[in-house]
Amino acid sequence: MSAIPKSSGKSVSRRFYLWAGAFAALIVFTGFAQTFYLKGMFETPALSGLLMMHGVIMTLWFALFIVQVRLNAVGRNDLHRRLGVFGAILAGLVVAVGVAVAIDSGRRGFTPAPEVPPLVFMAVPLFDLAVFTVLVAVALWHRRRGDIHKRLMLLATVSLLTAAIARIPLGFIEQGGLPVFFGLMILFVITCVAIDTARIRRLHPAFGWGSGLIILSVPLRLMVGGTASWTQFASWLVG
Repeated sequence: MSAIPKSSGKSVSRRFYLWAGAFAALIVFTGFAQTFYLKGMFETPALSGLLMMHGVIMTLWFALFIVQVRLNAVGRNDLHRRLGVFGAILAGLVVAVGVAVAIDSGRRGFTPAPEVPPLVFMAVPLFDLAVFTVLVAVALWHRRRGDIHKRLMLLATVSLLTAAIARIPLGFIEQGGLPVFFGLMILFVITCVAIDTARIRRLHPAFGWGSGLIILSVPLRLMVGGTASWTQFASWLVG
């Protein structure tokens, strides 16, 4: 049996990351179409300046991921590195503005899962941002190791999808609550890892510990969010 040419393997890898990024962006668009992207077509409540800024920053993050994958695919690594500086700044904005939105949501008593009190639910987005921060930080540290960098950046991007999934207007999602929101996000993570593992015939360490961090953070945040200490902390944040 003849070996698969190295260039062919690289082409498959690039298509994988491009399609993964595009599918993630489609989830975000679908979830926030009524309240953000196509807001003019629906009678949804007006958004505050903070929420508008949050929407723009998150959109830029998902768009940048796709652009960076494409630049790498066409060999424009020079431009990829330059945009990487903007990406690092944008990642900081994702976290800073995301924390502000989580606190503002708790203050307004917002929760997408009616069975979960707002202060308890605050653990969900704040843990999301903590996981995102770790994955992006390690990815940037290993920016010269493409095999590590690209996998962790993909996981960081996918880890942000829970909020968009929760807002997709499908009955089983709307009625499923947190188990479905998290379950679909984790399914996306596992699918990415499985495809990559099948492609290279081994579990890459970056995908191994990165996906483990995402998956283990789900029950952890739910346990922490249900404690009296967290309620006190969340009350302090919104106060």
